[in-house]
Amino acid sequence: MEPIGDPREGPSTERAFEEQTIPPWTEQVTPRAVVASLVLGAAFSGVMMNLVFTSGIVPTLNITAGLLGFFLLKAWTRLLDKLGVSYVPFTRHENVVVQTCVVACASMTYSGGFGSYLLAMDHRTAEKINTGEVHGRNVSEPTLPRIMAFYFLISFVGILAIIPMRKTMIIRHRLTFPSGSATAHLINSFHTPYGAMQAKKQVSLMIQSCLGSFLISIFQWFYSGGPHCGMTFFPSFGLDAFNRGFYLNLNGTYVGVGMISPYLINISMLVGAIVSWGFMWPYIETKEGSWYAADLQEGSLRGINGYKVFGAIGMILGDGIFQLVVIMVRTLQTMRHHQLEAAEALRSFSDANAVPRNVLSFDDRRRTQVFLREHVPGTLAMGGYAALALLSTVAIPRLYGQVRHYHVATAYVFAPLLAFCNAYGTGVAETNFAAQYSKLVILLFASWIGYGNGGVVGSLVICGVVSSVVSTASDFMSDFKTGYLTLTSPRALFVSQVIGTGIGCVVNPAVFTVFHHFYEEAGNKIYQVPLAKIYRAIAVVGVGDLDLPRHCLSMSVGFFVLALAVCALREAAVHYKWRARNFIPSVTGMAMSFLLVPAVAIDMCVGSLVLYLWTRSDRDGAQAFGPVLASGLICGDGLFSIPYALLARYDVTPPICIWFVAREQNEKLDAYLATVLEKSR
Repeated sequence: MEPIGDPREGPSTERAFEEQTIPPWTEQVTPRAVVASLVLGAAFSGVMMNLVFTSGIVPTLNITAGLLGFFLLKAWTRLLDKLGVSYVPFTRHENVVVQTCVVACASMTYSGGFGSYLLAMDHRTAEKINTGEVHGRNVSEPTLPRIMAFYFLISFVGILAIIPMRKTMIIRHRLTFPSGSATAHLINSFHTPYGAMQAKKQVSLMIQSCLGSFLISIFQWFYSGGPHCGMTFFPSFGLDAFNRGFYLNLNGTYVGVGMISPYLINISMLVGAIVSWGFMWPYIETKEGSWYAADLQEGSLRGINGYKVFGAIGMILGDGIFQLVVIMVRTLQTMRHHQLEAAEALRSFSDANAVPRNVLSFDDRRRTQVFLREHVPGTLAMGGYAALALLSTVAIPRLYGQVRHYHVATAYVFAPLLAFCNAYGTGVAETNFAAQYSKLVILLFASWIGYGNGGVVGSLVICGVVSSVVSTASDFMSDFKTGYLTLTSPRALFVSQVIGTGIGCVVNPAVFTVFHHFYEEAGNKIYQVPLAKIYRAIAVVGVGDLDLPRHCLSMSVGFFVLALAVCALREAAVHYKWRARNFIPSVTGMAMSFLLVPAVAIDMCVGSLVLYLWTRSDRDGAQAFGPVLASGLICGDGLFSIPYALLARYDVTPPICIWFVAREQNEKLDAYLATVLEKSR
């Protein structure tokens, strides 16, 4: 969309919508928007659940949700128009409502810990990492009624926690919230003639890529009738590399995530995979029987898996603690800078033209007026937070006997402070540290509750309480930024967030039960769920009941120090603008590769390569359609994961097995088959 406006003020977006009346918030949250949100929310929840169960890497859904919401409602109004049925015009405010509902529903799969703290409680995760007790107070099976009740108790609190801070962040400090701003600009452009034409092309590309990815997944399934069978297990770099996990999978999910993720993350994961799976783990395997027992169960933390998990934990904690300190320092500096401009920023916003033009542009005056006109009272938010926190404090110990009332109450006391810090960091630089806060919470509460009282499960439950508040608060504040830039009523955003969260509390546990059943099956190699192993290992360390293999602790400390050093080097390189700053790897990206097979990093780098070549040939096209193609690939492969899990649940096996073997093994197999055929005659 080409901005227009007063030459004295510069380009304006709102001048293009100036003649359009802004409907009240009750007309922005429409029944058709709720229905569209339910359909898209359920679909995205299945896609996101597949991601958290496989790699734990989850991209942002804001832009994709806004695009598909526009497509569905636009198609619905066109259908009514052809049928001659009168209808209320589709507005950008309704588009934002759908986007907010869908993101609130689907983002629960990650912030709700379905692939991390919730799954870390069950006996299968305990068995996989062999941390000792797989029954009793330190294990809790995630049954559908209990987890549904748990999420209804904790998921709405974060919405209320951040509402009193919205004026400070959006109006006073004018934080950018990059993903929220990008979504708003996209939705604004959709509702202009040029933007509608481009949106039609984007939706067409997304449907084609989604369908193609879905069909490829079906095709590959038919040839996976056995262990290590299928077209996905293609030894691209030779059998020796294949045995170490280095092969080209071309999984639609990972290629799509690679197209969305920054180049640095993907390259860092590949570097981490080469260092760990190519050198460190083969070396440690030579110490079997010396550093650790040779007869341990696969995945035991007392064996080689202990080096993998605690090496990753050391690096992730080092990176998280360093980044938390940095973001706190930056937040204080930013707040101090804004205090110098507080006199001008806090002028009266009662009228769109009350502020002089040299202070705020027309867009800012218009947006501020609407944003403050239909506000959600702070007293309602604070009273609601206290009431819901009190309800959770009473009810959660009845669901999980490992925690006491004072544990839950303590979590709700300091959760708003963490929510503010995380939302501020998200607003400044799109840095969401909810996962880092969660890991620290697990350590603190695990040591407080103790092993004998069920500290492993108890700390994971409290982690869920805090994580829900912190993650929901930052996501909702980003939606507030989208609403601010599109003149959507804050009350409409609040209601749509509540509706989306309510949908998520029903849909996500139901989808989770399907994936969880497949995860529990022995020998399952597809759903690795690396975050669940990390979260349970942190809880076990917190209660102090784990006998680590030889040199494991010292190696973890070394990785922790290495993470601090790399982070400090990167911070210095960025500050002093060294040329090498773009080549210093991401610590967390490297750490994730310790637990994921290298094929994941290779596929993500393939996605980066596709986007890079596309950008070189058509930069504008890659920016407009690259995320759309990536989203289609992710959605297509993710949608197939649900029928895939159902087929596995009912023991429906593929009819064909394709298996790649070495030439020597093939000759032995041919000789064996010839012998069998000769005897059968």
